[in-house]
Amino acid sequence: MAPTQVTGIESIDDFTSHTSSLPSSALQVLYFHAPWAAPCAQMSTVLSALASTYEVSSPPSISFLAINAEELPDISEDHDVTAVPFVVLKRGGKVLETVSGSDATKVRAAVEKHAGQGTGDGKPGVTLPAAQTVTRPAQQAEPVDAKLQARDDKATADGALSENSDKSTAKDLSKYAPGAGAKQTAPEYSSTTKPGLFQETENDPSAGTAKEDLNARLESLVSAAPCMLFMKGTPSAPQCGFSRQLVSILREQGVRYGFFNILADDEVRQGLKEYAEWPTFPQLWLGGELVGGLDIVKEEMEGNADFFKQYSVGKADGGIGKGGPAGTEAQKSPA
Repeated sequence: MAPTQVTGIESIDDFTSHTSSLPSSALQVLYFHAPWAAPCAQMSTVLSALASTYEVSSPPSISFLAINAEELPDISEDHDVTAVPFVVLKRGGKVLETVSGSDATKVRAAVEKHAGQGTGDGKPGVTLPAAQTVTRPAQQAEPVDAKLQARDDKATADGALSENSDKSTAKDLSKYAPGAGAKQTAPEYSSTTKPGLFQETENDPSAGTAKEDLNARLESLVSAAPCMLFMKGTPSAPQCGFSRQLVSILREQGVRYGFFNILADDEVRQGLKEYAEWPTFPQLWLGGELVGGLDIVKEEMEGNADFFKQYSVGKADGGIGKGGPAGTEAQKSPA
């Protein structure tokens, strides 16, 4: 019989059509990647080889899907993808396990744990990594956000939002974010530990107050600077291509801006989706009002060449200067 191949997903409709056609017993191996991430090239080869060890069956027992995490952000957000490569194993609509990073051995072990070992000959010329016993589910492993915390703590110590490209001191938003030395960046009542972030129950009368407090915090954050960017990572180390492109646009336009790394605070990340009624990141806010994501910003610039003019600084004649995270004098103090 023919070997299984990795299927590239081109759109949300394509993804929905493919996954809905699979029986509930089939294992779905969702591989999230990005063309700019070097580790994805190796992982693509490994997954292609691994898929080829499973023979096509009717009905299908396993399916390998490759998804560009940046071109299909809605699917990425639904599966909590914060870095690539990222592999999600699902069956019957339930996530069984996730593997973040380029460890091919872990990916093989996870797939074989839930699908059994492939019986095919595999892809010629490609050697799979040795099998490894999985001792605990990936969900219990250290979260991706925690791995980013040490580097982000150094970049945002005491809540400062500044870069070395400018000698100005950035706005201190520490009172709106967890302390730099905190081991856990998200509070215990975040969406990862409750049925729903804003779900009120008879046994939790404080839930309504918690939501009000969070909304007040978000209202202050979105107005913390005239131009405020909520992104994945930091301007010096963006963690997704969309965030990287938006940072580049702001710099090119000479915009001084505040930023918030939503990977460091899950409460803000989840809460802002509902507060803004906008499910994806990055998000750009001007004057406390949501503009949108990268596509919306590009559309606004195409329709109005002076879209960022009132937020540009750096030249006495009003021309475009060097953009970057805003200094204290260029930010609006939160209420």
